Amino acid sequence: MDGIVPPGQGRTWTARGNVMAFKAVAEQTGGDFSLMERTVPPGARMPPPHRHVTCSEAFFVLDGTAAFLLDGAELTGGPGDFLLVPRGAAHTFGNRGREAARLLVLHAPAMDAYFAELDRLWSGEAPPPPEAERELMRRYGMEPA
Repeated sequence: MDGIVPPGQGRTWTARGNVMAFKAVAEQTGGDFSLMERTVPPGARMPPPHRHVTCSEAFFVLDGTAAFLLDGAELTGGPGDFLLVPRGAAHTFGNRGREAARLLVLHAPAMDAYFAELDRLWSGEAPPPPEAERELMRRYGMEPA
């Protein structure tokens, strides 16, 4: 991935019905950050509420509407809205709208290796058991919230 990365393109993985197209990954940024364009279909399963122990996360809404839960507060973001999730803050997100939401998601330091494993975990015919997903999250510095 060198040069311009068009919309919907990049190193692409899927999980929970979401498509995650990485624009920048750890090997390109020295591990400093990863950046993905994430398409969240209406009603897709939300990630289990969690806290990042080792990274910060930021969301920028490109299209549609995203629903966030941040330290107990329910928030809604539309195109152009930004949300910073500081390290240690309890959060999850999804799409309760009728159209797909498209987000830019930044992790600092990089978290793309987690999403590569999440893609493999979700590649079966049925969703993985919740405990398998929680174990993967723990291995990457995420604690249940």
